[in-house]
Amino acid sequence: MKFLSGFVTFENLHEVRRLCHWGPIIALSVIAICSTMAILDSIIWYWPLDTTGGSINFLMLINWTVLILYNYFNAMFVGPGYIPIGWKPENQVDMQYLQYCRVCQGYKAPRSHHCRKCVMKMDHHCPWINNCCGHMNHAYFTSFLLLAPLGCSHAAIIFIMTMYTQLYERISFGWSTVKIDMSAVRQFQPLMPFSVPAFAATLFALGLALGTTIAVGMLFFIQVGSFPRFAFGISSLHKLFCDAKFKQIFNWRIQTLKHNNLICVGLDQQVQYQVVEDYNGACCPLSKGIQTFFRTPCTEEPRIPLNKGDIILATRGTKWWMYGDKVLSEEEMKAGDRVRGWFPRRCVEKCHYDTAANDSTSNKKVN
Repeated sequence: MKFLSGFVTFENLHEVRRLCHWGPIIALSVIAICSTMAILDSIIWYWPLDTTGGSINFLMLINWTVLILYNYFNAMFVGPGYIPIGWKPENQVDMQYLQYCRVCQGYKAPRSHHCRKCVMKMDHHCPWINNCCGHMNHAYFTSFLLLAPLGCSHAAIIFIMTMYTQLYERISFGWSTVKIDMSAVRQFQPLMPFSVPAFAATLFALGLALGTTIAVGMLFFIQVGSFPRFAFGISSLHKLFCDAKFKQIFNWRIQTLKHNNLICVGLDQQVQYQVVEDYNGACCPLSKGIQTFFRTPCTEEPRIPLNKGDIILATRGTKWWMYGDKVLSEEEMKAGDRVRGWFPRRCVEKCHYDTAANDSTSNKKVN
């Protein structure tokens, strides 16, 4: 455990249970399959002890695997960082800008959101690491998104070259047929045999590598594209005016924020909306438009039914969907009820009096 703790930072031993989830199981399986097949195929195609190029190729493969696993496990086990239970700002004037969490019995710092606990600078909850992405692990998560496509691209090149060199002397072309003789004797015999099962495994690993390169690469560019405006997934409704944006994201020296450092700028965390169109809570409502149907959020979070006239406090959203809490009656609040989830944006309109309140608040801050 001492050796493992030097490689990955554990909050406690219970964090290991995060591995027992479909997201980490699939992600680690893809990493294991691509890494193992790439190492075996590199031995067949480019034996590392024969040439300098082969040695560099083999060491790069090992390097990709170590870096990918290092950033992946740290993104999972370091965690995003949490607001202390029952926290409140030292300056009581700041409370008017903050949202109160009834679950944690404390105030939320700017850009923090509740997910089991109130998460600092929460970006999103990622099922692939079975954890939230936020203040503490955002750098590790972004580095993983960069390294995974690079490593898979390198592995894909090895898979293609291995199949090409091993099949080149075994393929014969006829007028209307193509024959592959896997038992044919090659001029240069590799250290490891390349049989039909090896060919099938290499082809399968190539598909995984290319799919991972495309999918994870797109996620990386989405993350990088949101850096300049500091508008990440859940925090896309909030603006944080800070010059050292990249320094805040890539905070390699992981430190816990002190209580008095949680308030960096006063801002409203909720926007009030009124429901103007009924919604039955369907995951993909076709009646709300084609774009709403196809752009439904890919998340396990619930959808909430709406009735005309309801009031919603929205905390985040996309172009076609929004997320927030439904304002409940006093009796429902005393009973501990809470209705929170996604709903179509076209079903609500921003309250005019809420806009006026926001304008007056902004004028006070300017003055």
